[in-house]
Amino acid sequence: MSEATVFQMIKSKAKKLKLEAYVLYFAYRDSRVSWYAKMFAICVVAYAFSPIDLIPDFIPLLGYLDDIILVPLGIWLALKLIPKAVISDCREKAQELLAKGKPKNWLMGFLFIMIWILLGGWFSWYLYTWLS
Repeated sequence: MSEATVFQMIKSKAKKLKLEAYVLYFAYRDSRVSWYAKMFAICVVAYAFSPIDLIPDFIPLLGYLDDIILVPLGIWLALKLIPKAVISDCREKAQELLAKGKPKNWLMGFLFIMIWILLGGWFSWYLYTWLS
């Protein structure tokens, strides 16, 4: 198998994964989805779209572990919790959205960054008081 074929295969899987993340985004806003499926979908979408990873990417091999295993596993599990009819409706919405171009939501980006800063500050304060 040539490098170009492998690259194209990885690229198509990444596009499918991105589409599924948007499907979850629309599904958690649907009233036909149970509350626990919504909560799990929100967590998966937030982690998938978050600019900050659980394991930083600069760590060799382990840095991409969350991108390769955790995100697809979370999306797969979340999709199993959501009814098929909702998934098909949301998949149509996601395809329409991606056809228009990649959406930008600066408010959500700012919110994610603030949450990570607050968590980092809390964790630093906790370590400081624990070590003192």
